[in-house]
Amino acid sequence: MTQVTVKELAQVVDTPVERLLQQMREAGLSHTSAEQVVTDNEKQALLAHLKSSHGAKVDEPRKITLQRKTTTKLKVGGSKTISVEVRKKKTFVKRSPDEIEAEKQRELEEQRAAEEAARLKAEEEARIRAEEEARRQTQQQAEAAAAEPRVAEVASEPATAELLVAAAPVEERKKEEPRRTEKPRSDEDERRDRKHAQHRPSLKAKAPLTRTVRTGEDDADGFRRGGRGKSKLKKRNQHGFQSPTGPVVREVSIGETITVAELAQQMSVKAAEVIKFMFKMGSPVTINQVLDRETAQLVAEELGHKVKLVSDNALEEQLAELLKFEGESATRAPVVTVMGHVDHGKTSLLDYIRRAKVAVGEAGGITQHIGAYHVETERGMVTFLDTPGHAAFTAMRARGAKATDIVILVVAADDGVMPQTQEAVQHAKAAGVPIVVAINKIDKPDANPDNIKNGLAALDVIPEEWGGDTPFIPVSAKMGTGVDELLEAVLLQAEILELKATPSAPGRGVVVESRLDKGRGPVATVLVQDGTLRQGDMVLCGVNFGRVRAMLDENGKPVKEAGPSIPVEILGLDGTPEAGDDLTVVADEKKAREVALFRQGKFREVKLARAHAGKLENIFETMGQDEKKTLNIVLKADVRGSLEALQGSLNGLGNDEVQVRVVGGGVGGITESDANLALASNAVLFGFNVRADAGARKIVEAEGLDMRYYNVIYDIIEDVKKALTGMLGSDVRENILGIAEVRDVFRSPKFGAVAGCMVTEGMVHRNRPIRVLRDDVVIFEGELESLRRFKDDVSEVRAGMECGIGVKSYNDVKVGDKIEVFEKVEVARSL
Repeated sequence: MTQVTVKELAQVVDTPVERLLQQMREAGLSHTSAEQVVTDNEKQALLAHLKSSHGAKVDEPRKITLQRKTTTKLKVGGSKTISVEVRKKKTFVKRSPDEIEAEKQRELEEQRAAEEAARLKAEEEARIRAEEEARRQTQQQAEAAAAEPRVAEVASEPATAELLVAAAPVEERKKEEPRRTEKPRSDEDERRDRKHAQHRPSLKAKAPLTRTVRTGEDDADGFRRGGRGKSKLKKRNQHGFQSPTGPVVREVSIGETITVAELAQQMSVKAAEVIKFMFKMGSPVTINQVLDRETAQLVAEELGHKVKLVSDNALEEQLAELLKFEGESATRAPVVTVMGHVDHGKTSLLDYIRRAKVAVGEAGGITQHIGAYHVETERGMVTFLDTPGHAAFTAMRARGAKATDIVILVVAADDGVMPQTQEAVQHAKAAGVPIVVAINKIDKPDANPDNIKNGLAALDVIPEEWGGDTPFIPVSAKMGTGVDELLEAVLLQAEILELKATPSAPGRGVVVESRLDKGRGPVATVLVQDGTLRQGDMVLCGVNFGRVRAMLDENGKPVKEAGPSIPVEILGLDGTPEAGDDLTVVADEKKAREVALFRQGKFREVKLARAHAGKLENIFETMGQDEKKTLNIVLKADVRGSLEALQGSLNGLGNDEVQVRVVGGGVGGITESDANLALASNAVLFGFNVRADAGARKIVEAEGLDMRYYNVIYDIIEDVKKALTGMLGSDVRENILGIAEVRDVFRSPKFGAVAGCMVTEGMVHRNRPIRVLRDDVVIFEGELESLRRFKDDVSEVRAGMECGIGVKSYNDVKVGDKIEVFEKVEVARSL
């Protein structure tokens, strides 16, 4: 609401301040100074006072008028734009209580009148139906009585027999053709029909065959149409449709995905027919269901149509044609990926080369992101990619191997070949990338380089001194020993590869990592592979696009352009792309948006089709099984690569009884929507190197949600394993405490049969469940009623001692039986 001071109000109404203050005091307002604020309610009170002082009647406003104006622009003829202004006006009137009461009475009377009219109408319709039914029955009886004497005579007439023979195809033709509208019959027509019926009663039912349509013309069947008023009649409900004599085979174009509605439209059948056919196949679908190519092809061929498989990648092919560029090639720097097992010294070796301490900033000293750096050495520039070494980051190492030219495989001399070492060798061989082995930590006393060579030789990585093609360089990241020889070997491999690039071409590269920065928005780490990426370029990156607003090198300094083999961070994309997406520079925003939207729709359709197929496959697999217990998790991480690794690791946990389901995941801090999602799905909130904002923390505290922060991936996995173990519950295990052998049986008036026993094993307890065994077969399970030694009640009897045992609710104890005492213990289960 707008608030003004007394002074400003006096200027608006053009009156002195002192006079205005006097009027306000008369109106009962407490304003004494020109600087005090006047609210809208106080203005209304002052206005009402002034009106009443002038003798005007002050009433509450009963009418409010709202006006709205909107302006839109329409494009006409491609370039011309027309502005269209739409004005709307609404008036709301406040009715008095008398008017409201009168309105209610009027509505009540109208309702009663409508009910009375409906009742009278229903009674009239019932009376008319009864009269018509009686008339129809009387007419049928008269026709049947008149037709019986003439049956034989009509059958003997040749003309009538021919007409009866011709009637069948006419009737069939009447069923196939649309019903035609008859001309209103005149009195003369009715008299002629009655006369004809008297002479030939058996043709009465066939008479309409000659009087189907009254158009005043000869129709296609050759019947002459008579009657007056021919020029005034109109042809109604007539069309030229002819039923096909055979099935129509159509050519159906099917891309990677197609909806049920689109498939039915191409086959010219109703969607219900396709849905019914797929139900018979065992696939319940809806009209908007997305089908994959194989399913749609099967349906179309089974329904008798030809299938034409088309490519949905027309836009992609067009984009590839636009990106072709010919220019002068130049030698580019090699891209080197450092791979190896966790804690084998990859980052420390890279630190020595860069003269920077990167490992100090990593949580637990473990690399959890891909780091991209370029280093100017004495022998030329080298770009390094540092990949994580522990098991959760398999996808990251695979991406690093694809984006690289040379792999440095770091193996600790005191540890040997480990699982991630073997995996790194497999990634490098799959990508066809040469390997340079760096045997690290040779300065340690227990270093054994020969053990490393033997282990890698078993993986088909043969050292040069053994006749292979893989250089093995002993290095020490701590002391700097052998680092120069390692760089020399890398550059030698680069010379052999003859790496080329075209700096004058538009930039093309690959996304190494991406994250959502709170102040800068989506940030992507990009390795330029060919061409030159410049600030201001329009780039297309997977399903995302945008203009490069800024570029930063690995030290955070802004740069204007980046050539081949240079890693940079770019700002300006509309989202965080997936790590591993290709980045290309396109000519304009229109083309980038078109391709990005096409990829988004294609990705969504393929994802839905696969999800539906998976659901159908799982219906019968899960039928009859107990429902799994599910731990729901909402996961937020700082970068896309860490999010992928965490999702892959968490989804791999569980067994047949418990499972992990990541209901929501993303890059960036924990927001209010994430907290609401966790609340709705009964999930746990995990933040990996991110924190929750104020709105999210408020919901977490109010609803008592479980939210945890982590900075080491192992901690998340361990906590989730513990939670799943708790969800498994416990197993009940039986421990046999003691066995007593029955030596004699006594009869007691109080306890019935009492067994005189000798405890042969363990200890017999009074308050534990027991089993009675006869010939080592369980014949009774229950509990003890009494346990005595001599005449004293005891709680337990040890082995080698005699006792009297009374079994509760069981009197069939015999000599030679064994009484087994046991207990049930709950044992925690594990994954």
